Amino acid sequence: MYTRVVLKLSGEALALGSEQLCFNTLKELAFQLKQVNDLGIQAGVMLGGGNIWRGRSSGEMERTQADHMGMLATAINALALQDTLLKQGTPCTILSAIEMERLFETFTIRRAEELFKKGHCLIFACGSGYPFFSTDTAAALRAAELGADALLLAKNVDAIYSADPNLDPLATRYEKLTYSEVLEKNLTAIDQTAVVLCKEQRIPIIVFGLNGKLSILRAIKGELAGTRIT
Repeated sequence: MYTRVVLKLSGEALALGSEQLCFNTLKELAFQLKQVNDLGIQAGVMLGGGNIWRGRSSGEMERTQADHMGMLATAINALALQDTLLKQGTPCTILSAIEMERLFETFTIRRAEELFKKGHCLIFACGSGYPFFSTDTAAALRAAELGADALLLAKNVDAIYSADPNLDPLATRYEKLTYSEVLEKNLTAIDQTAVVLCKEQRIPIIVFGLNGKLSILRAIKGELAGTRIT
C-alpha cells in the first residue's frame, strides 16, 4: 500500500449528465478520500476542469487564453471538493499554482509538506499554472516535487486500451506497460509529457476506472485491476 500519492481526477468525474457539478458524486469522492486520509495515507488531488470548460478543443480561441480559462475552471472544482470534504470532517487545504490569496494558498513544496504532516488532504488547483501543460502533466509534476510513491489517474474506463473500447470492441486491454511502450504505441489515454516526467523520476503510474466501488482506496492498496506503468 502506498503512503503518499497524487491522484488526478478529471473535471468530468465531478459531473453527471447535464450537471456540471453533481453533489452526490462529490460526496462519494469525498467519502473515499476521507477513508484514505483516515488510514494515514497522504493524498494530493489534482483536478481537471473539463466539466466546466473545454474551449481549447473547439479551436475557436487562442490557446493561452483558453488554457487560462481552464485553470479557473479547476479552481471552481477545487472549492466544491474542499467544501464537501470539510463537511465530512476531513481536514483539507487547496494549494493553487496561481496566486489568488483571497481564495487559496499558493503551492510551495514546503507548505505542502507542512500540511501533510498535519494530516491534511491536499487539493491542487490551476494545474501547473502555465498554458500548454495538461492537468495530467501537472499531476505528474506535483508527484515528482513531493516524492509521491505513485501517480494515480482515475479515468472513465477501467484501464488503458490500444484504442477506445467504446468504439473498438477488439481493442487490447493492457494490465502492465512500460513508460517506453506507452510512448512508442502513442497511447493517448495519458498525456505523454506526464509519462516522460514519471519515467525520469521513476514514479509508477496507475490508471484505473473511477466507477468501481471504493475504487480510489482499492487502487492505492493495489487491489484494483487497472493498468500499471513502470
